[in-house]
Amino acid sequence: MARFNRIEVALKMKETGLVPLFYQPDINIAKQLLEAIYKGGARILEFTNRGDYAHKIFEELYLYAEKQLPELMMGVGSVPDAATASLYMQLGANFVVTPAFREDVALVCNRRKVLWSAGCGTLTEICAAEELGCEIVKLFPGSVYKAGFVKAIKGPQPWTNIMPTGGVTAEKDNLKGWFDAGAYCVGMGSKLIVKESDGSYDYHRIESLTRTVLQTIVDIRQEK
Repeated sequence: MARFNRIEVALKMKETGLVPLFYQPDINIAKQLLEAIYKGGARILEFTNRGDYAHKIFEELYLYAEKQLPELMMGVGSVPDAATASLYMQLGANFVVTPAFREDVALVCNRRKVLWSAGCGTLTEICAAEELGCEIVKLFPGSVYKAGFVKAIKGPQPWTNIMPTGGVTAEKDNLKGWFDAGAYCVGMGSKLIVKESDGSYDYHRIESLTRTVLQTIVDIRQEK
């Protein structure tokens, strides 16, 4: 069962502006990634549902975070259907993110009052998702739609909350483009969860980069 309600999650996404996301099949590495992101100041984390037995990694990681990182709101991404969403909610997921608009996921998440974010690529999809209670729409892949898409949607629908994912980088110019266009928050994966040249994760840099991105978002918002 979720430890944080959907209102708390939505407000935290807005407050921090950043939703780090990753998938890692090795639980020990996953814990170190979680710690680095948490130490960097992030309080929202999306574990991507990818690979065999991903739910078992999520379960152990969630229990670890519950004890060691109590402020962390941990959710799940890349959820393809209602059954998968239900499984992860049973394991404690505080929010559910889908790569596409899925009405069946909306129904099971709304039943438990768990925040869900639908992947949308058109205004029609966005409207349909919002009619089913989607508070924050995921724009994916952001690299295809660009910040101009967010600005265009916010024109006729200023109430729409958009979280671009994919195409978001740690550079200030990139982040400024998204937030100036009206992004509610941004999702960031490989551009934040960086690796060394040998393929291992650079935990110190991940922590530092997380802290820098969060401060950059604060600065951008203050400049507006």
